[in-house]
This record gives sequence, structure tokens and C-alpha cells, in this order.
Amino acid sequence: MNHRKPRFADRVTRNTLALVMAGGRGSRLQQLTQWHSKPAVPFGGKFRIIDFALSNCINSDIRRIGVLTQYKAHSLIEHIQRGWGFLRGEFGEFVELLPAQQRVEDSWYLGTADAIYQNIDIIRNHHPDFVLILGGDHVYKMDYEPMLSHHVETGADLTIGCIEVPLEEARSFGVMSVAADSRVLAFEEKPEQPQPAPGMPDVALASMGIYVFNTQYLIDQLIRDADTQGSARDFGKDIVPVAMDGGRTYAYAFRDKGGHHNAYWRDVGTVDAYWRANLELIGVIPELNLYDEHWPIWTYQEQLPPAKFVFDDDERRGMAVDSMVSGGCVVSGARIRHSLLFSNVRVNSFSQVEDSVILPRVEIGRECRIRKAVIDQGCCIPEGTVIGEDPVADAQRFHVTPEGVTLVVPEMLGQKLHHVR
Repeated sequence: MNHRKPRFADRVTRNTLALVMAGGRGSRLQQLTQWHSKPAVPFGGKFRIIDFALSNCINSDIRRIGVLTQYKAHSLIEHIQRGWGFLRGEFGEFVELLPAQQRVEDSWYLGTADAIYQNIDIIRNHHPDFVLILGGDHVYKMDYEPMLSHHVETGADLTIGCIEVPLEEARSFGVMSVAADSRVLAFEEKPEQPQPAPGMPDVALASMGIYVFNTQYLIDQLIRDADTQGSARDFGKDIVPVAMDGGRTYAYAFRDKGGHHNAYWRDVGTVDAYWRANLELIGVIPELNLYDEHWPIWTYQEQLPPAKFVFDDDERRGMAVDSMVSGGCVVSGARIRHSLLFSNVRVNSFSQVEDSVILPRVEIGRECRIRKAVIDQGCCIPEGTVIGEDPVADAQRFHVTPEGVTLVVPEMLGQKLHHVR
């Protein structure tokens, strides 16, 4: 990732405008998104989910970025203003916030395609050659420059980023059928019988929700869709299927550096997937390397003291094993095993936390036992609380997922938070 790109690639990225779709609620995350949108949900100890798409842009030398917001956007807007204001406008670099503001219609954003359509005038004002459309709710590291170069080299009007998924899992995605030269022959949203990829009978090509458009082609398609009665105003349902009939649509497979295997990409859209992806980071050699100096993940972070572990008695020892513990945390005579603690978490004496994800500013009282849980930010867990040992009892107070993860938010504890960052 540290190599110098050729001038051709520099021109392509410099003439690209990235638009990050960050307005969705992400209702499958249950109460984790009751106060903010899915892209603003914390991830990985100190980041927000949207930081991965934005960092990919910066690391790919794409420095003209718009973020489209809608659902409960305050915490997301606050995060971007604090953490992403380092680009220099006088050099043509920016991260612009594009909230739903009824620019061309009397409605809020009606779908992914409508969100871009309502900002056509802003796209035109920036005069990009290419528009890169991204979701702000996936966790991955990707250099977008090879995809942009592939788009130019194939003479495509539209290029769709895709990832190989097992055939039985493909029903949850938009699935592409492609020719040998990667031209897209058919596209179906969440098919009952997904078509396998060429030469791979057990694998399908699933859309990542990443699109590269020639700018004028995108504008033409958006205007056509806006004039189509009954359209869902959605890229996967309306724009992509029509684009294949009248334009040149190609697939770009997202693979690792060697080009032989799928690269890391996670849709953390359910509580189970979110819990699993966070705990994957604890592994000795995790697929997602947050310690990669050549592809850093940028974010806003408070200035916090180091994590602290206090008391060293046999029954009261502050310790963490196979865990990640962020700045500002105090583990006071408690035991943490295979867990991830976000910033400013305090775990008090004689408590045990195992296989859990503890979000920022949580306080866990004395003599608590917490296992296989996600504890939302701001929770104060009362002394002696037991979570994760009796799923029937947990389900009466909290949300228990199909895989047995217990989600706890302040409201479930009778705690009202008037402001959530």
C-alpha cells in the first residue's frame, strides 16, 4: 500500500468524487441505533463504522468526499466535524456533509438513488469525471484506485464492486452473473436461486454496494429514474438493472493483495455480526489489521489517559487476557477475558467480563458477571448484575439474539440518556 502510484492512477483518483451513503438507520442492529444511524455506531475500540469508508478514500488519494446523512444524524455530523476537518479546502480537498434538505423535491431521501439525485447540482458544481458511491456501514480496508483504473481500462459506464460469497449465503445480497471479461450480464437483488460465478459452482458474486459511474452517465440514469413512475429510487432495484440494458456495466472483484482470495469485508448489520466482527479483532493475527501503518484508519479521538489496571490480590486482581482495552479505561480489581473495551470504561472489583463488547463510557459495578454481551455506551451496570448465563431471564429484560448474544442499552436498565455522542 506504500508504493507510488503511476500518474494515470493519480489523475483518475484526483478526478473522482466519492459519495458516502450514511443516512440509514440499520434497524437490524436493534436498539444500538435508536439514537444514531448505523454509520455512527462505534466499532473496534475507538472508531465509528463510517471511519473505514472515509479512511479508504483518504488512503486511496480520493480527497473530495460527500457524506449523505438523514436518520438521527447529529452524532455522525459531530464526529465528522471533529475528526475529518483536516483536509485543506484551498487545495480542493474536503469532506462535505450533505443532509437531506429537499433540494429538488418536497420529500426527504426516498432511497439510495434518490439521495444522489437530490444532490445532482452539487455533483455538477464539483465537475468530477467519475463518481464513486459507497456505503458508510461496512467494515473493510480497500484501495479504490485499482477499481477506478479497471473502470477506465474497460471503457465501462458503471463498475460494481463485488465479493465472492458461498452460494447458500448469496440470497441476502444483490447477485451478478458475469461473462469471462467481467462484463455484467444479469443482476438480481436477493434472488431465491443465486447464479454461481464462472468456473466456481459453489460461489456467487455479491454486490458490495460500491459503484463507479462516469458522471454524465450517472446523472442521465438518475434523471430517468426520477421520471419513472413506481420506481423504488434504489440503486440495486432500479438503476443497476436498467444500466445493464443500455450501458457498459462491469464487475470488479475485491480480492487480497495477491488477487487469489477474498479480501476482508464485513457487513455488521446484525447484533450477532457486530459482536462477532469486534471480537475477531482480538485474535493473534486478525484478518482486519488495525495496526497497519501503511493503511491507517483515521478517526476523531478524545485525549485520554492510558488504560489502568489496579489491585493485585488473589481475589481482587485487575487484569485483562486476550482482550483489547482502550484509553481512559480503569479495570479495578476485575477480570476481563476475550473482550473488547472501548474508551472510558470502568469495571469495578470482583466483576468478570468474558466474550463481550463494552462500548464507551460504561460503568460495571462490583461483583457483576457478564458473558457474551454487547453493552451499549453510557450504561451503568448495577452491582451484582448477571448477564449471559440465563438466556430466558435475560430475554425478559434485554434483547437476546438468535446466536445467544445479549444486547443491553441504558433504557433497558431504566436509565435515560438525554444526549448520546
